[in-house]
Parts: sequence; structure tokens; C-alpha cells
Amino acid sequence: MDVLITAGGIPAPGEPLYEYTKGAPKAMINIAGKPMVQWVLDAVSHSKNVEHIIVIGLRELGGITCPKPLTLLRNQTDMLSNIITGIEQISKVNPAAEHVLLIASDIPAITTEMVDWLIDIVEKSDADLFYNVISKESMEKRYPTSKRTYTHLKDISLCGGDMNALRVDMIHNRSKLWDDLISSRKNPAKQASIIGFSLLIKLLFHSATLEEGARSISQRLGMKGKVIRCPYPEAGMDVDKPHQLEIIRAELSKVAAS
Repeated sequence: MDVLITAGGIPAPGEPLYEYTKGAPKAMINIAGKPMVQWVLDAVSHSKNVEHIIVIGLRELGGITCPKPLTLLRNQTDMLSNIITGIEQISKVNPAAEHVLLIASDIPAITTEMVDWLIDIVEKSDADLFYNVISKESMEKRYPTSKRTYTHLKDISLCGGDMNALRVDMIHNRSKLWDDLISSRKNPAKQASIIGFSLLIKLLFHSATLEEGARSISQRLGMKGKVIRCPYPEAGMDVDKPHQLEIIRAELSKVAAS
């Protein structure tokens, strides 16, 4: 399986993490003695099931190391462009690639076990898109002070994970609807309005179930989507704000010292 790690975020002045980056990529924030993206690379590269790794969004390695074949690509105009460019590169280095893992550089608490868990699910399914969600109960048990934003459905309150997968040829056969859905990934209400007004109403009144939402997305996008109830809160613990950074620094400092 090939992996695309997105590392293109650069906090602007006034944004929560700017004081930690000062114009540098968020992926390079120091956590327990190494860049945040290095923690993700370590988890991915130690998997026997991973072949090629693409990191998109960094101009230079900056001391980053990886034992697996690694390609570094410059940041594009936005997240969607990064994903498209990254997957096109994967198709070049591995023309036989069917699926690719999409992993954000700001979930440094993930482990190789979690990467292998997702690869196993992908390899046993014929779905086009795999999207991880983590329940509020699971997230708050693991990270009680994380202050994540949740989407409230009829059967579950959840947040999205940043460790997902998709079929490579979706990039070449995508629709504008699919583009719009990815670009609004941080706005559940906007995503629901793209998918359909009826689902938006159900979301507002908390009357849609997770399965209803998954079916609606698949039908509207003309593809087979698989929503996964991820048992690993680490996949949803992205570092967006200073207090989340400090939570992760405290945790991974213990890991580094062990």
C-alpha cells in the first residue's frame, strides 16, 4: 500500500499556531525532539505493508528521515490540489496502485498498529472511499481536554479522523461534487448541503444516522463509500490549537523517554 502524507498547512499571522511556526509549515513544529511529521512518518514507515510514501507540502526534508522510498513534493494551491498531485505521483512510482492511504501530518500520536489496521480494512473491501470517524465518547475518554468539534447525529456524536483512504482512479474520474465535498471537509453543515438538503435538515435536527449519511454521500457522488467507526482516537487528535499541541507534546515526551 502507498501512503500520501499531507503537510501543506502554514499558519498565517493571527491563527492559533502562528506563534509556534512564524511562517514555517505546521508539520515542522517540534514535538519531543523531532518534527511533528516525523512522528507520522515513523508510524507509517515501520509498517511492513507500506511501500512508497509521498509527503506533499514541504520544500525540503529539514532533517526528516524515512527508511522507505520517499518522495517530497512542494505545496500546491489548496488541500484538494495537494491530494490530486500526490496521487498522480503515486501512480507514476507505482502504476499498479489501486488504493492510497491519506494521512495528515498533524496526527503525530498514531502508531504502526493503527496504520496496519486501516490497510487491512482497505485490502478486504471493494469500496472507493474509506472515511474514519471517532465517537465523542471515545475521543473524550482518551483526550478529555482536547475540545474537539463534533457532529451530532441520531445514533452518534462524532468527529472525523485524518487517516483515510481512497481508490486511485477516483482522482481521474472525479466530479465537481466530489471536489466541493473535499474542499468543505472542515464544515459538516456545508458538506451536508452539498450532499442534499434533506440530509442537511436531518443533521440540524439530529435525526440522521451515520449509515443514512454514508448512503447519501455514496449515492450523490456515484461511488461506494465506507464509513469506519475508528477505535483509535489518535487518528482524530489533530493539532490545530496550542492546547492540543501541549497535550500531544506531553504524551509523546513520555513515549520518547520510554
